[in-house]
Amino acid sequence: MLSADGNHPLAGKRIYIPPMAAGSARAFAAAFRAIGLDAEPTAPSNQRTSELGARYTSGDECYPAKVTVGDFMKLLEDPATDPSRVALFMPTAEGPCRFGQYAPYLRHVLDQHGYRGVEILSPTSHNGYAGLGNLAKPFVRTGWRALLCADLLRKLLLMYRPYEPARGDAQSAHEASLGDVCRTLEGTPVDPGVQLQALHASMVRARGRFRKLRTLPSPQSEGALPVIGIVGEIFCRLNTFSNENLVECLEQYGAEGWLSDIVEWIWYTISEQFRKLELRGRLWTAEALGAWVRKRVQKHDEHVLMEPFAEDFRGREEPDILEVLECARPYLPREGAFGEMVLNVGKAVYLARKGAAGIIDISPFTCMNGIVCEAIYPRVSRDLGGIPIRNFYFDGTQSDLDRDLGVYMELARSYRGAAVNVNHY
Repeated sequence: MLSADGNHPLAGKRIYIPPMAAGSARAFAAAFRAIGLDAEPTAPSNQRTSELGARYTSGDECYPAKVTVGDFMKLLEDPATDPSRVALFMPTAEGPCRFGQYAPYLRHVLDQHGYRGVEILSPTSHNGYAGLGNLAKPFVRTGWRALLCADLLRKLLLMYRPYEPARGDAQSAHEASLGDVCRTLEGTPVDPGVQLQALHASMVRARGRFRKLRTLPSPQSEGALPVIGIVGEIFCRLNTFSNENLVECLEQYGAEGWLSDIVEWIWYTISEQFRKLELRGRLWTAEALGAWVRKRVQKHDEHVLMEPFAEDFRGREEPDILEVLECARPYLPREGAFGEMVLNVGKAVYLARKGAAGIIDISPFTCMNGIVCEAIYPRVSRDLGGIPIRNFYFDGTQSDLDRDLGVYMELARSYRGAAVNVNHY
């Protein structure tokens, strides 16, 4: 663990992470603590989140903006919070999504309501984590590894929870494993080799916890539940408050959810970096060499941390990002469409080919990515033998999710049964 210099601009402040995915936010906060900076996720979202989000947004923003603003303002209204010691983590990005405006809008809200002293830590695709100064380099790799581990643990949770012997067993294994990862990050030197070895050992321990629960059936074997692939806008599909805990609702209908992870987006941004370098004729430059080295390092980290689960993930392997993009090409070529709409369509195709019984797209109400995908999904469904694909939009208002999922699962079971009969014949 590093110790931040007293002169560091974030020394004495606490960085708050919005819980896009609760486990990922906890691991990411631990990565900040590993380099000597204080950090923690914001408190779980609740009704007060919705009230404050509605108060401080106009209604034109998408639902994730309302949730994150609501959580941050809930933090700041707490009398125990000293705004001068608060730094809010809110990354930004380019592209068609309104996400690129979250940080500027948050700054406007804070300034308008007397919180000018609250800092916003807002890395972009251009500046990385330059705001961390000399701590940026160790943090980037530590943060990457934290997100990788959190994604792997979430995948294990969703694989085991529908089959757990007693309710809560899988959640307990996940909680113990996530705590293990956070302690490992905080208690291990950030030396790359030492840290990676320690996190690998943590993943081995996680594997042991989950394997004690029961032996999982392979995805297409007798006794396996129908697998529903879940794609969509990254915040809404991962944040259980925003999507009304859709994955657990699915599980109650006897399904296993295969949820697209955070790392998928990171690999997409890396692939876009190389595509743009090629367009500018800069593939043979120092900039491209640096990007290539970083990619190789990240691939190595991913390989090492996934290695303990090679047997567990058999039949549930995550695709390389280039495979996802090629799956999308007949519908949304990456050269003409960008971001989550390409990933969602490509991942839907991939998941169907892996034997999914259905695909659900989770998006905020009025999300352009969701709307574009919804227009394309009927063709995707026809090309894949009629697999049921359904968009679920969320905006914080109550929906009859239970009824809709019940109807959807009937379609998914019918599709799965027809596919099994055809294959058998």
